[in-house]
Amino acid sequence: MSWFIIDLFTNRILISVVLSYFTAGLIKVFFNYLGKNRIDFMMFFRTGGMPSSHSASVTAMTTCIFLLEGFSNLFVVSMIVSIIIISDAVGIRRAAGKQAQVLNTIVDEVTYFRRIRTKKLYELLGHTPKQVMAGILLGILVANVVFRL
Repeated sequence: MSWFIIDLFTNRILISVVLSYFTAGLIKVFFNYLGKNRIDFMMFFRTGGMPSSHSASVTAMTTCIFLLEGFSNLFVVSMIVSIIIISDAVGIRRAAGKQAQVLNTIVDEVTYFRRIRTKKLYELLGHTPKQVMAGILLGILVANVVFRL
């Protein structure tokens, strides 16, 4: 059983994915601090923001698989999964975030005139193409650093 734990925590793919996700989360907290002049550690766990944690993670995974196995079947599957996750982050979830903005505006107006109370929807669901590209570049960088160690 101890060999399993050792293999798990020395696996370069897992290390790359976790490290890229963690790094992206810290960068999000930092950028949020620059924009709002206050530290909000919850940005680490929220969707949206710069850079995309999901894009960084799946890109790190795919990059590591390529570095370990080359252009293999596993690499192709990983690339397909990465493309689906990245397109979801920039497409569907971004559209849902824009819809949340519109609904929040409507709720604000209804609340003002009718005195109805309701919770606001979270608006930062998806990513801009720039945030996704930053996540992709971060994932490639982290995977290459971890792979070279």
